[in-house]
Amino acid sequence: MYHFLLYLCLIAALLFGLLITVMALPGLWLMLAATAGYAWLTHGAYIAWRTLAVLLALALVAEVIEAASAGAGAKRAGGGRRGLWGAIIGGILGGIFLSFIPIPILSTFVGVCLGTFLGATIAELSGGRELGRSAIIGVGAAAGRVKGTLLKLGFGLLMMAIVLWSGLPINRRHALPSASPGTQPAAQFQMINPGSNGVAMSV
Repeated sequence: MYHFLLYLCLIAALLFGLLITVMALPGLWLMLAATAGYAWLTHGAYIAWRTLAVLLALALVAEVIEAASAGAGAKRAGGGRRGLWGAIIGGILGGIFLSFIPIPILSTFVGVCLGTFLGATIAELSGGRELGRSAIIGVGAAAGRVKGTLLKLGFGLLMMAIVLWSGLPINRRHALPSASPGTQPAAQFQMINPGSNGVAMSV
């Protein structure tokens, strides 16, 4: 029963991680931390370290894809190195300073996209491009950021599926930690059989 309660808490943490991923917050890392905590509390009975390693790899790949998506979008729209770095830096600053937009849940995400657009546009303008062309590059960068976030959300769903299946507390898939050396699995008791001349017997 205790493990089922932990499993329900794990599900709640995973769903919350997906939610804040949409908000451009580190939701995948929350999902990984919650899974590691579940594995620790259940003594590795359901989730092995190999599963945690796979989740870590998926989270890292997702972060790289999301970080590079804005710059890749700017490049596809015809932007140069300035636009690429402007999109990346603008997205970071936008998530910090432009998240005041009153849109529930999505305010940070909108701020990141707006910052990505402005960053790429301003960077291209500073390099001598005309306003119209710079704005097109900015739109491409923002579209790339949206695509990157959706891909990251897809990675989060994959992580959630792996955790829910591996961590299902029905059958133990992994052995619990063994007892420390020198300990006996069961205590031995000495008793005297009165009918056998006091011979000691061990059970």
